[in-house]
Amino acid sequence: MRDSRMRDSRKRYGVAMTTEWKLPWNGGCRCDQVRIQITQPPIMTMACHCAGCQRMTASAFSLSIMVPSAGFAVTTGEPVIGGLHGGSKHYHCGHCKSWMFTRPEGLDGFVNIRATMLDDHLWVRPYVEVCRDEAFPWATTGAAHGFPNIPPNGTWGPLMSQFLKDGPRP
Repeated sequence: MRDSRMRDSRKRYGVAMTTEWKLPWNGGCRCDQVRIQITQPPIMTMACHCAGCQRMTASAFSLSIMVPSAGFAVTTGEPVIGGLHGGSKHYHCGHCKSWMFTRPEGLDGFVNIRATMLDDHLWVRPYVEVCRDEAFPWATTGAAHGFPNIPPNGTWGPLMSQFLKDGPRP
């Protein structure tokens, strides 16, 4: 989905109040040399089962919180590019190598933050699962919506609307 369409979808489907989400959220890498802060409500929580995410996490899937770029900041330290060095940028701590967040290519309006980087992350559960075709057969998350691959662009607006109403809250 184009960056401007993502912003338009958030406006059209409504943005949850900041107080409802108990913002801001703080987080950091495993060694705490890189710290982050989220100041705007998430757009979506999701699990990605693609082989790339499996390899980067050394697990069955990656768990992400999609937030608006304007509501995300690195407050301490300087993350480095890791993983693949292509269009999508995967940011890691240069010291402990924790995969912290991703800035997807062509989608400057949001950041995918690894949910486990938040200081308080136990509330997070995926609302959407993507790339189920690559998933381990036993790896399920209980997400409300699952897709065999990345869903088409027209799917995201209604999913965002549903997430704002039904998604997990801290």
